[in-house]
Parts: sequence; C-alpha cells; structure tokens
Amino acid sequence: MRALVTGSSSGIGAAIASRLLAGGWQVAGWDRAGAAVEHAHFTPRAVDLTDAAIVDAALDALFDDGAPHAFVHAAGVLRTGSLGDLLTDDGEQMWRVHALAATRIANAVLPAMRAARQGRVVLIGSRVSGGMPGRSQYAASKAALVALARSWAAEVVADGVTVNVVSPAATDTPMLADPQRARSAPRLPPIGRLIQPDEVADLVAYLLSPQAGAITGQDIAICGGASLPR
Repeated sequence: MRALVTGSSSGIGAAIASRLLAGGWQVAGWDRAGAAVEHAHFTPRAVDLTDAAIVDAALDALFDDGAPHAFVHAAGVLRTGSLGDLLTDDGEQMWRVHALAATRIANAVLPAMRAARQGRVVLIGSRVSGGMPGRSQYAASKAALVALARSWAAEVVADGVTVNVVSPAATDTPMLADPQRARSAPRLPPIGRLIQPDEVADLVAYLLSPQAGAITGQDIAICGGASLPR
C-alpha cells in the first residue's frame, strides 16, 4: 500500500510517515525541508505546497508509480495576529498551505481512488478551527479543511473511499518554538501536557486501515480534554 504524506519532515507529519512505514506502507513524503525520515520504503521529495506548478510536477511523478492508496495532509504553518495587526501575506500563506494545497492534491488523488473503489484521505486540522483570539486567519484555513473533507466524503462515500479530519489540541512539535507565534502561547490541555505527535499518528494509521471503512466525513478531536467544558 502506498501513501502520500505532506509535511513529512517534522512534527506530526514525520510521526505519521514513521508510523505508516512501521506498518508496512510505502510512503512518499513531501516537504520543503530536507527529509527527516530514513527508510527503504520512504521516498522524500522537496515540494513547496504554495507553488501550483511544483505541486503538479510532484503529482505527475507520484502517479508514475500508480495512484496512492492514502493521502495525509499534515503540512502546516501558523502565523498569529490580532485585529489591527493582521497581515494579508500571512493569511494567504496559511490558506495556500492548508486549503489550496489539500484541494489541488485531492483533486488528483480522489478521482483515482474512486475509480479503484478504495482509498483513504486524512487532513490534519486543529482544535483552533472553532475560533480563538489572535489566530483568526489560522482558524479560518483549518476550518476550511473540515468543510472540504465533509464535501469530498459525500461525493465518494459510495465508492469505498473515506475522507476525515483529525484535529489535535496543542501538540509537542517544532511549531511551538516558532517565533512567529510568540504573541499567542499554546493552551495546555486539561490532561496537563501537550498532545504527542505519535498519538496523532496512531489515530491517523487507524483511519487509513480497512477497519475504519465506516468512518467518513468526521472531524475527530485529539484534545486532551479541551473540548469537555461546555
């Protein structure tokens, strides 16, 4: 089985790639940064997801070996800002990486999965998608993933293909140390610690499995209790 994982060089994406490789998958990893995973069945490729021409070329190369059985969009970027300080360039970058890249890739891989009558797509969202002060642009781009996933899931539900979103709360990744988010500190979940990338990877691996064939169009939170207060 072959999987495409974006954002595979660090954090959640690297954990997902490693988990799938351990499960016997062949993994194509796309990231702007150099490969962080080494494995005989791992094929890294430098891809700037904000560049449509580069993404299209990478898709052509990917399909040279046949359509992937799974697509996991874990690439992400976070820029923070409050009203009065919001930057258009920040919003556009997050929209391109999160929503537009997911759409461009899904537009190629989902029809192929549909034709094969099998396939799995998981988009990595965020608990922030419901809205959070100082992160409106990030929240909007992540909320878009839920709408995209539910729409796509409805189109392919009868064809053996599932599309879901996994939305972690604050996760222990290099993104937490990014100076760009200094104005908006992460909120520690009620369990008293950050979510671990391996915990996200384990859920994603399950959603890609045959056993998860009845789960589609869902936004599944790994929140450490953050969603409990009502």
